[in-house]
Amino acid sequence: MAMANLARRKAYFLTRNVTNSHTDALRFSFSLSRGFASSGSDENDVVVIGGGPGGYVAAIKAAQLGLKTTCIEKRGALGGTCLNVGCIPSKALLHSSHMYHEAKHAFAHHGIKLASVEIDLPAMLAQKDNAVKGLTRGIEGLFKKNKVTYVKGYGKFLSPNEVSVETIDGGNTVVKGKHIIVATGSDVKSLPGITIDEKKIVSSTGALSLSEVPKKLIVIGAGYIGLEMGSVWGRLGSEVTVVEFAADIVPSMDGEIRKQFQRSLEKQKMKFMLKTKVVSVDASGDGVKLTVEPAEGGDQTTLEADVVLVSAGRTPFTSGLDLEKIGVETDKGGRILVNERFLTNVSGVYAIGDVIPGPMLAHKAEEDGVACVEFIAGKHGHVDYDKVPGVCYTHPEVASVGKTEEQLKKDGVSYRVGKFPFMANSRAKAIDNAEGLVKILADKETDKILGVHIMSPNAGELIHEAVLAINYDASSEDIARVCHAHPTMSEALKEAAMATYDKPIHI
Repeated sequence: MAMANLARRKAYFLTRNVTNSHTDALRFSFSLSRGFASSGSDENDVVVIGGGPGGYVAAIKAAQLGLKTTCIEKRGALGGTCLNVGCIPSKALLHSSHMYHEAKHAFAHHGIKLASVEIDLPAMLAQKDNAVKGLTRGIEGLFKKNKVTYVKGYGKFLSPNEVSVETIDGGNTVVKGKHIIVATGSDVKSLPGITIDEKKIVSSTGALSLSEVPKKLIVIGAGYIGLEMGSVWGRLGSEVTVVEFAADIVPSMDGEIRKQFQRSLEKQKMKFMLKTKVVSVDASGDGVKLTVEPAEGGDQTTLEADVVLVSAGRTPFTSGLDLEKIGVETDKGGRILVNERFLTNVSGVYAIGDVIPGPMLAHKAEEDGVACVEFIAGKHGHVDYDKVPGVCYTHPEVASVGKTEEQLKKDGVSYRVGKFPFMANSRAKAIDNAEGLVKILADKETDKILGVHIMSPNAGELIHEAVLAINYDASSEDIARVCHAHPTMSEALKEAAMATYDKPIHI
């Protein structure tokens, strides 16, 4: 079944006919020369504004396809929010804090006794910073290897093929390009009446660099970022309370998985106040006072904390680009509108990543970047946003791809469910880390996998077998009949697949 679908997929892309007059005219308009621009005034085939995951990947791919490419980045360090103040430093702290928590609470059970365990927060933060510095330098090395010109500064449009750059050293240069890609990412979404000072009221950026472990931490927003950063400081000793306006944490998550996930976090002493509205925040004293009330109205109460983390989502960052000057259209949320080739309504101007509709994820932005430059180079690009995995990097992790059970019910799709708990997985039991489960949703008639949801240690690694399966229209039986090494956590996915189309062996 999967191989037949793969053949049909290849045939589809070989015969696909996209009828867009702008892009058809542009497909072969680039020069096949590549290399460094000798000055900012030389015309490039591709100019990328933004050096985050979408932007730097697009720039490298464009250069690899033979296009003369320049990348403009205002931060002065490549990698964007993700590498500098997002995905990477947060994962460093999640790992370090988990090691501390294990040493303090789990080592003795494994026969490892320590006289004392102490936190050296400056050393922990230094390890995080060193990881970031090494990776940003690595991207600069990739730029040199692939002959991408790197301009450090803030870019804004002068015309559809000219970008004025205020460089970080105080100068100005104009970068010209036949095709300009906007890849400026996103910024923290603010809340009315709350001023972020990155000291007592912090965004995710400030939460990565607190000078001491707060006794009490309040997190506004129960999404991925808030739960991850709440986990970091909770493991290090903070009393963490999460305030969420919605009725559930991580509303996009499969409902059954979400409930188990919340119970797991509550076992870790994370408190939740759901269906709760923040009315006001007062940081005038030594700490911070939050006035909250039920989302549907009611009596107000006051919460006190040393630090408040505002984690209410992110918003597209297009400030100062002068998009309106060249007529680029955006939606009500400020996202740039693009067609299937990532082309805006302005010929020669493209957009990718967090500034366009779709999941605000670094790996989605990378795929956008590759597909966009493939179109520019006259090739075919493709990103299916319904098959982009999502991961919450707490412990246990939660990873998913495809549809949730709630979505299938809403769409009226007939489906089967297969589940397998890690309590019945030999590797998970051997390492004393058996919390969680694998859940597979498959079409009732065809057995095609529609969604996979995993809650477990390293779920973010385990999910990619499911991502591959979904992308090639595999059935649950396809996964079940693949030999999985024993003992491994991945056997739980095989058993869940067996439970979907037949019966599992080990439960």
